[in-house]
Amino acid sequence: MSTESQNNSDNQEIDLSQISKKIGGFFEDISTSIFKGILFLKRNILIIGGLFVLGVVLGIYLDKTSKSYDHQVIVTPNFGSTDYLYSKIELINSKIGEQDTLFLKNVLGLKEPKKFKRIAIEPINDVYKFIENREQNFEFIKLLAEDGDIKKIITEKVTSKNYPFHAISFSTSKLASEKNTVEPILKYLNDSDYYSKIQKEYINNIKVKIVENDSIISQINGFLNTLSNEGNKSQSNDNLVYINENTQLNDVIKTKEELVSEQGNRRIELINTDKIIKQISVTLNVKNIKSINGKLKLVLPFLFLFIFIGITIFRSFYRRQLAKSKLQ
Repeated sequence: MSTESQNNSDNQEIDLSQISKKIGGFFEDISTSIFKGILFLKRNILIIGGLFVLGVVLGIYLDKTSKSYDHQVIVTPNFGSTDYLYSKIELINSKIGEQDTLFLKNVLGLKEPKKFKRIAIEPINDVYKFIENREQNFEFIKLLAEDGDIKKIITEKVTSKNYPFHAISFSTSKLASEKNTVEPILKYLNDSDYYSKIQKEYINNIKVKIVENDSIISQINGFLNTLSNEGNKSQSNDNLVYINENTQLNDVIKTKEELVSEQGNRRIELINTDKIIKQISVTLNVKNIKSINGKLKLVLPFLFLFIFIGITIFRSFYRRQLAKSKLQ
C-alpha cells in the first residue's frame, strides 16, 4: 500500500515538473520573439520609417483627391409605376457598373457621367401612411400579420414596394448640383408614353369629379338655404318649426362635410400627380466618411507596414524550408 502511495507521489512530482518546464518554455519563447522583434525593428528602422511617412503622405493626397459624396432624392411613384421606377433605377445602376458613358450622357443626360459611382432605390417604410384612409390596405396588413411576424411583413419587398415614398440614393466623386444630376435623372424616369397617357386620363377624371362634387355641394347649399328661409318665415309667424326625420338633415350636412374634405384632397392630388415620378425632397453633397473614406492617411501607413512585415516573414519562411530541403 505504501509502495503505491509513493509511486503516485512520484508521478505527481514528475507531472508538476513537466508543467513547470512547459510554462517556463512558453515564457522563454515569448521573450525570444520579443527580442527578435526588437532586432527586426533595429535592422529595418529606416525602411519602416520611410514606409510610414510614405503612407501618411500618400493617404493625405488621396483623401484630398479621392472624395465621395452621397445624395438622396425622395420620390413618390404615381399611377402604379413603382415596378417601372425600380426597373429603371436598376438599369441606370447597371450602366454605371458597365461604365457605359454613352448611355449615361446621351440617354440619361448626365454632363459628367464618369463621376457617378452608383445609384440605388429603397422604400421608405411607413406602414401608417400605407393604411391611412385605406381600409383595404389595413385589412391586408391584418391578414398577413395573422400568418407571420408583423415587423418582417412590413419590411418585405412585396409590401414595402407599395409604400408611397421611396428614396433614390446615388454617389459621386465630385460635388453635384440639382440641375446637373437630379433633373436629368427625373426627366429620364418621367419619359414614358404609357404612363403619360394614364396620367392624362387620371387627371381628367379628378377634374371631372371636382366639378361634379362642386355641383352636389351647390345643390346641398341650396337645399340648406331653403330650409333656413322657411325656418325664418315660420319664426316670424311665431310658429315652431319641426324637421321631419325623413329629411335626414344630419346626413345631408355630413355628406357636405365629406364632399368638402374630398374636394380638398382632390386638389392636393392634382398637385402630386403632375409627374409620373414626383419629386418630394432632395439632399445633395453629404460627404461620405464611412469605411476608409477620408481615413487613408491613417490606414495606408499601417497597411504598408503590414505588407512589408508579411513579405519579410514569407522570405524567412521560404529560406528555412529551402535550407531543410537541401539537407535531406
